[in-house]
Amino acid sequence: MTTVLSLGGSIVAPESPDAAFLKAFVQLVRAYLSAGDSRRLIIVVGGGGPARRWQQAYREVMECRAGDEHEAQDWIGIMATRLNAQLVKALLGELCPQDVVTDPTAVGLFMGRVLVASGWKPGFSTDNDAVLLAERFGADRIFNLSNIAKVYTDDPRTNPEARPIDAISWAEFRKLVGEEWSPGKNSPFDPVATRKAAELGLSVICAAGRDLANLREMLEGRSFVGTLIGPN
Repeated sequence: MTTVLSLGGSIVAPESPDAAFLKAFVQLVRAYLSAGDSRRLIIVVGGGGPARRWQQAYREVMECRAGDEHEAQDWIGIMATRLNAQLVKALLGELCPQDVVTDPTAVGLFMGRVLVASGWKPGFSTDNDAVLLAERFGADRIFNLSNIAKVYTDDPRTNPEARPIDAISWAEFRKLVGEEWSPGKNSPFDPVATRKAAELGLSVICAAGRDLANLREMLEGRSFVGTLIGPN
């Protein structure tokens, strides 16, 4: 059984690497995998604080806005994901014998128990890489782990009437996130990944990445706190 974790960079490195979280996360991964020989994990790592800071520096020097020069800003973010992914791979040691995957369309066999991936190319976030790897290795679910516990009907930071959602169809979710991607876009699941996941009929669970007790429940198929996005 293969499960894909889209591990937000804001969890791995909110500003700099969070060593305490990473230690606990690796312990959880080891415990989960030791409970069943057929269990495998694909972990796709985001850029987090380093991506945001380096992109902001670029915008300040170039005197442009967040929506300008998409490709240059995307590449900066992608490089941050690769640094974070290399750290996660190194911490997993013998569980992850393969190099960090930088192109989800070119990966070969799955060796070991964990496959770690980073960003690929401009035009979408690591969420889309997670979807492509789920397709490649026959996973039917993705756990999208970020700094939000659930998807809301609107941004709760600006709309006090925004309500948390327990379950939502892909059609309704697409109305929430829109159709366009831009570097640093604040979306529960990137619009490009959303379209592809809907086409494949995948299920995605959005949940708080730092709540490792909740992640353990999710991995074991038990009751969890989060938002289920699915075909219906």
